[in-house]
Amino acid sequence: MPTDRKAFALRLDPALHDAVARLANAELRSVNAEIEFLLREALRARGVKIEARSNDDNQNGGA
Repeated sequence: MPTDRKAFALRLDPALHDAVARLANAELRSVNAEIEFLLREALRARGVKIEARSNDDNQNGGA
């Protein structure tokens, strides 16, 4: 996975956060990694491709 990350605030219902935290713990992941995993899984299920950014995009701020 890339070392640079896009940071943003995410507000979750406490019960949803607790459920994700339990799942993350069972999968030996952080809550952040579990949310990213679940998002990727959901996008893949909907047929959405995640395109890798090139190094030039990463160095120049991307689009």
